[in-house]
Amino acid sequence: MNTSNTSEIKIRSVTVNDTQKLLEIYAPYVENTAVTFEYTVPSVSEFENRILNTLKHYPYIAACIDGQPVGYAYAGALNTRAAYSHSAELSVYVRTDCRGRKIGSLLYRRMEKELLLRDVTHLYACVAYAGNTDCYLDNSSVMFHRKQGFEAVGHFTGCGIKFGRSYDVLWFQKIIGG
Repeated sequence: MNTSNTSEIKIRSVTVNDTQKLLEIYAPYVENTAVTFEYTVPSVSEFENRILNTLKHYPYIAACIDGQPVGYAYAGALNTRAAYSHSAELSVYVRTDCRGRKIGSLLYRRMEKELLLRDVTHLYACVAYAGNTDCYLDNSSVMFHRKQGFEAVGHFTGCGIKFGRSYDVLWFQKIIGG
């Protein structure tokens, strides 16, 4: 699989047939990082259910090279109350050997377009943050979201514990429509 050129990347909607490949992308984040505060890699059936539940209301997209997913992004409800219907929380994961190739940026740009078509105008991201980076968290997600035009709007101190260490959470916001 050639992973050097972003022009070869195709963005498409995810199907349940992608479950195993997406789970392979996600698993190293669970097992080796504090990027996600999930402790255990979900089962294939649990991950499939997550995809199906997301697709009921929100986009779930994959970046593919040679037809194989190398990254994915999805949106979800910021809150279930009706007044939040124009807001969504975003997540993005890129295969570890494909990071730094603008795949996350391509996914977020497409996600913004798809969400605007659904009248979602306020985007949010919950990002793990280490005041002092370590082997589990390098704060690249913080830098990524800033490059995407998100601004930090909230800082929760020490609210996540993983690998016996305490991590902060930053909430980011980007307004993409009126």
